[in-house]
Amino acid sequence: MKKRYINILGGVALSLTASCVDYVSTDEYQVEKPESIALQEELNSYNTLKTYIDSIANPDFILGGAVSQTEYADKGVLYRLINSNFQEITAGYGMKHGAVVQSDGSLSMDAVNAMYQAAAEAGTSIYGHTLCWHANQNAGYLNGLLEPLVVNSPAFSNELDLSGLMAGDLAGFSTNGDVSIIENEGMGEGTSAIKLTAGASVSSPGDLQFVIPGIPSEVGKEYEIVAYIKSDIPGEGRISFEGLENNEPEVDWMGTGTASATFQTSMSWKEIRFSLSDFQGDSFKLKFDMGYSPGVTYYLDINNLYVFDPNGEPVINNLVADGDFESGTGWGGWGNGSTRGITEDGMGFGGEGKAFFVTNPSVTGGFWEVQTVYGFAEPLENGETYKLSFWVKGDAEGIIRPELQSPNYSSNGFGQVMVTREWQQVELTTTATADDRERLIVSYGEYAGTVYIDNVVLSSASLSGGSTTLVQKTPEEKEAIISGELERWISEMVTNSAEHVKAWDVVNEPMDDGNPYELKTGIGKTDMAADEFYWQDYLGKDYAVQAFKWAREYGNPDDLHFINDYNLEYNLDKCQGIIDYVAYLESQGAQVDGIGTQMHIGIDSNKQNIAMMFEMLAATGKLIKVSELDVRVNSPNPTPEMLEQQAEMYKYVVDTYNEYVPKAQRYGITVWGITDSPDDASWLPGERQGLWDLNFNRKPAYVGFVEGLQAL
Repeated sequence: MKKRYINILGGVALSLTASCVDYVSTDEYQVEKPESIALQEELNSYNTLKTYIDSIANPDFILGGAVSQTEYADKGVLYRLINSNFQEITAGYGMKHGAVVQSDGSLSMDAVNAMYQAAAEAGTSIYGHTLCWHANQNAGYLNGLLEPLVVNSPAFSNELDLSGLMAGDLAGFSTNGDVSIIENEGMGEGTSAIKLTAGASVSSPGDLQFVIPGIPSEVGKEYEIVAYIKSDIPGEGRISFEGLENNEPEVDWMGTGTASATFQTSMSWKEIRFSLSDFQGDSFKLKFDMGYSPGVTYYLDINNLYVFDPNGEPVINNLVADGDFESGTGWGGWGNGSTRGITEDGMGFGGEGKAFFVTNPSVTGGFWEVQTVYGFAEPLENGETYKLSFWVKGDAEGIIRPELQSPNYSSNGFGQVMVTREWQQVELTTTATADDRERLIVSYGEYAGTVYIDNVVLSSASLSGGSTTLVQKTPEEKEAIISGELERWISEMVTNSAEHVKAWDVVNEPMDDGNPYELKTGIGKTDMAADEFYWQDYLGKDYAVQAFKWAREYGNPDDLHFINDYNLEYNLDKCQGIIDYVAYLESQGAQVDGIGTQMHIGIDSNKQNIAMMFEMLAATGKLIKVSELDVRVNSPNPTPEMLEQQAEMYKYVVDTYNEYVPKAQRYGITVWGITDSPDDASWLPGERQGLWDLNFNRKPAYVGFVEGLQAL
């Protein structure tokens, strides 16, 4: 017979209403304990999970649990549950590139370090997840590094006559060493460059030199110098002078914030920009001294070599002040609850500077119902044609419409602009047909989402001067940039974490589901998520070789390094694919310590495949980790039978891991589904995959998992 108990709440209610009764026997109110309560009491009688691991027989086995970095660091209920049941934690998101790398490329470690501190206080270890993946990346920052270089020539007359150079003639310019003009090597399509080749015998800066003719000057006047330079391999140079008080100055050549005697060059075009004012005579000369490093070939762009007076008369006039939005905005706007403003630094075109943004929550009935406006200092000239150019992208596709408008709302439109998810330059013209066009209007009523606009230029088409050069990065440049970023990310993350993290997912989910013996790729993918970035598309098959080498170089000597993927039990070809890839990585000099299998499975998953997967993985001789275990019941309202099936599957996974993976190769098991997922969760919404329910009550799955652990 089941135990009986007193219904306390019923007894209290009765006592409040039975004032005329002297005594009531509680025996009359005894009922059988509900089966659900009895079952929960039985579940609650179990010890915490980690107590069921025989640490003497399994000294190296680690029981892990996945957790939100923030929830853990806050030291609430989940913090206590994790620490009492598990030996190690894996942050679900907080240690990934997208969470740590900021819009300007810097790494924000505060939240990561708060989790490290909380874990250290609890004596819980941390598994590093993850260093190199295609998802949860700061793709906006990385893609920004690959954007074309946009060079806008100064809006002032060039004091340097480039006509001879553009015609291929060095007359009037002095040279020393191997200096020539070469076509199609300048910035932009079909442009020329000055080529300077450092021979093997160069030993001083002036051994390779290009000198411009004298530029008239006067004491107290200021000139600005602009040049663009690159080299086939890393090189070094300087600009020295004639006619200055200091002819060999230390200068902040490239806007780094630090002055130096020389500048460094690479395969990518770099801007040199600085000002001069310490003139002694009535003219001065610039000398490009490139004889520092033998064997380097330099290219100096001709079209954008400038010496100009920044206080002179502009030859092109942008009617939109602060069109780059670095100093704020003179734009207003309205309509449909829309918002607008200036982005954070690093969100402008090319991943640099700031941009103007407008967020429209929904498409409206008319395109004019959401607008931004920029007012001119004075009305535009009737009959004049105006050029409008700007860079634009959005978080969705849609249409915006720029126009020149009068106070009575009559306008001259520039036409529709189709906004895409990638930055694109828009160049449009329209003619003012009235003498009261006094503002630039952009309408967003046909666009739902956020539009970003940068580098807005509106000018009269009749004005001469000024040009824009668009410089696409070469595949070699992109490879170098992305390789440098991957190394920087891994080095800073691993170095910061060295005290707390001794094992890492170095490479995550490399294999393609449709072609399981090949790597994933983003090439040709039209539905790329905002946080997707495929390192392998730029670095090739050896991207993981480099990732493992850098993790080893910058981390602790004894750190364990894993490669990790999902669906290995579902697709045995994919399992073999990752095994083959590990063999390839090691043939190229990488050291891979272990393979992680995620195992996001269900109560009806193929058990024979699970056993075969463990057998295949164990045959590699590597450490094997069940890295993200959860078992779905495929129903938001599971029956008791489903919950028992779930418990049995959790037990089966541990039992099969124990059966096929030798003890020396068992790194351990990490439970991903600690608790069931809420209906609005980003991971398995509404599923009941956890060992605990949403109220932190143990489920039958808890018992199944315990029984598996006891058999280790």
